[in-house]
Amino acid sequence: MVTRTRCADLVQHLSALTAVSRGLGRALPPDCPAASVAVLRTLSRYGEMRISRLTELLDVDMSVTSRHVAHLAARGWLERHPDPQDKRSRLLRLTPLGEQVLRVASDRIAEELADFLLDWTDDEVTQLTVLLARLRASFDDCRPGHRATAAHTEVFPATAPQVAGTSKG
Repeated sequence: MVTRTRCADLVQHLSALTAVSRGLGRALPPDCPAASVAVLRTLSRYGEMRISRLTELLDVDMSVTSRHVAHLAARGWLERHPDPQDKRSRLLRLTPLGEQVLRVASDRIAEELADFLLDWTDDEVTQLTVLLARLRASFDDCRPGHRATAAHTEVFPATAPQVAGTSKG
């Protein structure tokens, strides 16, 4: 079982990934920010879906998703059409232009990353990829309602009463 000390070390390294992500995002054109790529990638991976499902997969607020969808639709990168199961709802899907934009953006990001990893071997990149995928999978059930509250109180017993208790006054 992993120790808290190792987890604390990992947290410090994971926080640095924000800078890595921002650095890679600079390779993208101004009209296609990283958030747009995330939406395009999600639609490409999972296929057409309602905006509510996209919001869930992106794990952001509905208003944020709506802004991204409007941005992408205005550029012709995704389309909204009536859901045959419920005419009040709309389904989102990538357009051929959106697929092309995603390919170009993904290629730019991969090229930028390759420039940073010149001294890495393919085996090292593969090992990191496998471990990051495993880490991500460990969080798949962490969205609200997916993990029991009891699990959190066992891990952080000292904080459980403070969350449910009264404030200091």
